[in-house]
Amino acid sequence: MSETLTPISSRRWWTLAVVALAQLMVVLDSTVVNIALPTAQADLGFTDGQRQWIITAYSLAFGSLLLLGGRLSDLIGRKRTFIIGLVGFAAASALGGAAGSFGLLVGARALQGAFGAMLAPTALAVLTTTFTVPKERARAFGVFGAIAGAGGAVGLLLGGFLTEDVNWRWNLYINVFIAVIAIIGATIFVTNSHRVGPRPKLDVPGTILVSAALFGLVYGFSNAETDGWGSPLTWGMLAAAVVLLAAFVLWQRRAAHPLLPLGVILDRNRGAAYSSVLIAGAAMFGIFLFVTYYLQTSLHFSPIQTGLSFLPMIGMLVLAAQLSTNIFLPRFGPKIMVPFGMLLGVVGMLLLTRLDLHSTYAADVLPGLMVLGFAMGSIMPASIQTATLGVDRRFAGVASALVNTSQQVGGSIGTALLNTLAATAAANYVAAHLPTTPTVAAEAAVSSYAVVYWVSAGFFAFGALLAALLFRRRVPVAAAAPVESAAPESEPIAVH
Repeated sequence: MSETLTPISSRRWWTLAVVALAQLMVVLDSTVVNIALPTAQADLGFTDGQRQWIITAYSLAFGSLLLLGGRLSDLIGRKRTFIIGLVGFAAASALGGAAGSFGLLVGARALQGAFGAMLAPTALAVLTTTFTVPKERARAFGVFGAIAGAGGAVGLLLGGFLTEDVNWRWNLYINVFIAVIAIIGATIFVTNSHRVGPRPKLDVPGTILVSAALFGLVYGFSNAETDGWGSPLTWGMLAAAVVLLAAFVLWQRRAAHPLLPLGVILDRNRGAAYSSVLIAGAAMFGIFLFVTYYLQTSLHFSPIQTGLSFLPMIGMLVLAAQLSTNIFLPRFGPKIMVPFGMLLGVVGMLLLTRLDLHSTYAADVLPGLMVLGFAMGSIMPASIQTATLGVDRRFAGVASALVNTSQQVGGSIGTALLNTLAATAAANYVAAHLPTTPTVAAEAAVSSYAVVYWVSAGFFAFGALLAALLFRRRVPVAAAAPVESAAPESEPIAVH
């Protein structure tokens, strides 16, 4: 494939700033609205049963359309897709902020998810194709990985501040301001690219199959969270997702213009990286969700205090991300760094299992959070960089989308499974300590959180073993061969 590469200039660092801003907006939006939910519910008058759809609508649209969004950036251009995603996300956020009814808010959240599915993989694809010098690529991915890991905690902090001191609607309006800055930056700094020759076609059957499969997967786990694992709808959606994924793989083997060339995921290192992101994503929900519950209900922290409590974790994550990508990853490779991060995750989770009603933040919560921050800073940048290393530029968008898909599916699995386990553990504790008193109920909650931390430690331990077995021993970056597709899509790309 013949390409004219973008000349190396100082603009690439401004590109990183724009991409980082867009990524932060998408990642924090998965948690920033959570803290606003009780206030929004009181304002709009929807029921507890309806409340989950404010979260689910976003995750369903986002999760099911990610691969399509990634492929669109390959087909119509990174810059164009990036700006469309930013404009759409801002408009959907403004619509949600102004919503006067439950239905309009849910619709706006679904639109946010759909445009987020264009934006997130395109942001990573822009980074992948902008930074080609190994040392600079490591530094850029260190920043990106830190944001991917810390965005959820930033969302909790921002959500607490906006809900308490301004208005719940500003949890959505804030995206408009972030997006406007990112749009201006993208217009100036993100390089444009166009194909020379015929444009390859979109794989419509593949797109329908994988979007429906991902919808079934995310919906099935979301339904398990609310209706339980015994619900026919839960198992029906999950079974349908498995069948549709199998059909998608079979179709990709014979499609003339495959949505996802199988070589992208069959590469051993990339497969290990996607698996690591999925497992870390599932385990991380044990941190954000249940530590938030613990701080607010057991230690009686305010939303702002809760958000501030995660700042040391973010600091450790950023520190680890920079050390990992600039020093340790080039020296040891992902085969050492990712299992190391996973094992640190086990230690952090085990520290959290010691929490009880008499624990204090500084002595008991803080050490676990700091260890977990360093763990995620070791796992995420190394995994994300490896997941997109050596991919043919024509498929950088869809390869990047798989990173987001892995994180989204991991989060859905983690939320559903851990919530179910927590509810069962709490019920069992109450049944064994009758009569039920406020103290017993509080102890049952803390006991259920401990079960979640043990299971999350198990996730990290499994991730450490899998990463150690799957990642290859370190090879020079130059040896990473690009994915070649059997599809007749070898038109050259001009980048200017």
